[in-house]
Amino acid sequence: MADKEAIRAASAKVPKPAERTFQYGTAGFRMKAFLLDSIVFRVGLLAALRSRKLNCQTIGIMITASHNPPEDNGVKLVDPMGEMLEESWEAYGTTLANAPSEEKLLEAYDKIVEECHIKLETKAKVVFARDTRSSGAHLISILIEALKATNTDYTDYKLLTTPQLHYITRCLNTKGSPYEYGEPTEQGYYQKVASSLKAAMQGRQFSGSVTVDCANGVGGPKLRELIKYLSSASEGGLEIKVVNDDVLTPERLNHQCGADFVKTNQRAPPSAHAVPMARCASLDGDADRIVYYFNDVDGTFRLLDGDRIATLAASFIGDLSRSAGLGEKLKVGVVQTAYANGASTAYVTQDLRLPVVCTNTGVKHLHHAATKFDVGVYFEANGHGTVVFSDLALKRLYKYQPQSPAQSTALEALRALTALINQTVGDALSDLLLVEVILAHKGWGPKEWDLTYTDLPNRLVRVEVADRSIFKAVDAERRLESPPGVQAQIDAAVGKFKNGRSFARASGTEDAVRVYAEAATRSETEDLAQKVATIVRQAGG
Repeated sequence: MADKEAIRAASAKVPKPAERTFQYGTAGFRMKAFLLDSIVFRVGLLAALRSRKLNCQTIGIMITASHNPPEDNGVKLVDPMGEMLEESWEAYGTTLANAPSEEKLLEAYDKIVEECHIKLETKAKVVFARDTRSSGAHLISILIEALKATNTDYTDYKLLTTPQLHYITRCLNTKGSPYEYGEPTEQGYYQKVASSLKAAMQGRQFSGSVTVDCANGVGGPKLRELIKYLSSASEGGLEIKVVNDDVLTPERLNHQCGADFVKTNQRAPPSAHAVPMARCASLDGDADRIVYYFNDVDGTFRLLDGDRIATLAASFIGDLSRSAGLGEKLKVGVVQTAYANGASTAYVTQDLRLPVVCTNTGVKHLHHAATKFDVGVYFEANGHGTVVFSDLALKRLYKYQPQSPAQSTALEALRALTALINQTVGDALSDLLLVEVILAHKGWGPKEWDLTYTDLPNRLVRVEVADRSIFKAVDAERRLESPPGVQAQIDAAVGKFKNGRSFARASGTEDAVRVYAEAATRSETEDLAQKVATIVRQAGG
């Protein structure tokens, strides 16, 4: 049972910064690390309450700021099946974070207990981990104080990628059940990925190597550890060249490297040293995003982003389903956000003939929509995504009796993919291997993959504003309903460009608005992006 006086005393050591308002968003809480002490403590309280509400199921806590600069950090909760915190509980996180005093904090705490009918005598279990940021260890020490004050059983998994913590959380909560997901350890993660990779390859050969930029984040050491479990190149395995894996120099995290750098700047990291036609990939700081790219023979940079990964995965899974004789029994669908390139949407609907659903930005929205399909493929253009197989789809895959050797081969590959893919959340390491499996099966290099459709030129511009909350979006964040009149100005600007499309969306993590634009040519795209950015800047003050 929680000790109110222990909570009060521990909280007093980490008071809430005055005149600051915090909000639990898609990424949990994320900001300058020096502002997080009180927030991390209160997230610890929230995790204990969540576990007790769910009858001692294990809740995960990840300390990370993903692709943000090194001086930032963040904290977010992981629900029992490895999914993001249930949306209705985000408001409780916001309330606790903003309580101005210990007295008000305990009042808010008691109100959650009352509203959610939580029995405080129920045991609570929490697991947590962090990325490589220098502020992480300090924040973990504060989190532990909150868990001790609430008499919560906890396990510190030290340094992990965000997806590894999601995986472990799900494994702990499914152990011994019909839905057992795996061994709840870091080693269990590597073993599951390695064995399923071998099964999915079905004796096929990888072509050449892949160079992986790890953003100088936690993905570097974890990828190197995973490689130890994989067959070496001399044994017919994949040759993975690891670059940007310096985690001993904190200021190098995400500096001129990583998935966000590549996507935003439309060029390879300077340290990648990419030779023409070589496959390259970049992770983000906590390894839950990945984008691919290559330099063409003439030196032209070609990005293979989340849209490309989604279409590649959907195409392959759709083909395997039909080859296995399950084409009519498995509904495969693709979930995108407004950031998806218009050409990718057309390719999925017209060429692959698969349904597409557009949702608000944020993994929780995509993941939720993906679960409506038997097999839901979701990727944000930034490279964050995965594939979700419904319980019904898994039952069909494992009960189905193939009618021919060809059906049997396709069915075995599908079953292997369900284990290779981390279905809890976007996972750069498992997504990397998924892409490599598909390219090996198809006999493709990056050029063939790139030729599946032609992206419309696109541009993403970050506009700093005084208050991002005044920018309210509707229609899956493709249109602004406020400030008044701004959308009409954007529509007028878009109407002047061939194949023009643009929208503005408030960032979920910083006081900025992100402007996306696409048009028929690169110069027109740049022109449109700057016009809409100017509209937003003027409206934002």
